[in-house]
Amino acid sequence: MTSLKDVAALAGVSPSTVSRVINGTMFVTEETRQRVEEAIASVNYRPNLLAQSLRLKATKNIGLLVPEIAHPSFDLIVKHIEESASRRGLNLLIFNTHNDYLREATAIDMLLRQKINGIIFSRVSDESHVVNMSRSTDTPMVVIDRAFHDEKIPNVILDNYHSGVIAAEHLIDCGCTRIATITGNFKIGLCRERHQGFIDALGKHGLEISADMIHEGDFTYENGVRGAKRFLHDSVQFDGIWGHNDLIAAGAISTLFRMGRSVPNDVKVMGMDDVGFARMYYPSITTIAQPYKEMCERAVDYIDKLTSGESIREFRVELAPHLVVRESTAKRNDR
Repeated sequence: MTSLKDVAALAGVSPSTVSRVINGTMFVTEETRQRVEEAIASVNYRPNLLAQSLRLKATKNIGLLVPEIAHPSFDLIVKHIEESASRRGLNLLIFNTHNDYLREATAIDMLLRQKINGIIFSRVSDESHVVNMSRSTDTPMVVIDRAFHDEKIPNVILDNYHSGVIAAEHLIDCGCTRIATITGNFKIGLCRERHQGFIDALGKHGLEISADMIHEGDFTYENGVRGAKRFLHDSVQFDGIWGHNDLIAAGAISTLFRMGRSVPNDVKVMGMDDVGFARMYYPSITTIAQPYKEMCERAVDYIDKLTSGESIREFRVELAPHLVVRESTAKRNDR
């Protein structure tokens, strides 16, 4: 195997000069650089990247933490961050925190010990310890998807309050007057923001939402099933449901059909996120789309800028959601 010393001997320079050319750590003359590069090419020398990163106390790796990797929305985040990182020559280390804030803290600690380039994370909930950990390190950290309003580190999120407004406005426009909602866990800030936008928009139209029309749970299909069953079992009067994500909406639609309710004839249902299966479900799910690709690109941009020492002016990027209308909220004259 060709070594750095072999390259140095062929180029007529010292091994340290070869290292400087490879790492770009010190100035060498153009003539010396060309000799070294020609020697590297002629013997097909490949640097030991691991040893190189240890010497420089840096890597080409970034970490990504998501609460549940099997969830369709986090699957999209992983996909788009990996693509963005790959274009920049960065490797991605992915951690599934399984909605456990202690597991999340352990993963962050392990990454920080590895001298990683940066960390992108979507926190488990408001109970997460991540922000406190970020204040004790120089490693660039960026929050995606789940951030606080007073976040002290760069964050890229959706305008979740406006998402709730869009959901209420659309269901009202479809003729709904008794609109129930199946939410995620209110320990997660974005759930509270979505809900607040939703009830504020209902109120502006003179519509109220009582406690029995709200089912809090998690971001799962099973929660959609539980919520719809509870509404029906408790004889709640409703003609519309907003699920805080598309899995919840799918669970609600499935349950309504099994219990003799037609969607969208009897009940109009919409979701949130616009993940892949939403357009393939039957009926296809009206939803609120998140710009996942842009969110992920912005998050990796932050890591790039912080790693290169560039100052950050805006610590918060808040992107706009948009409505995607499909069959699950169709009016009779639209079908």
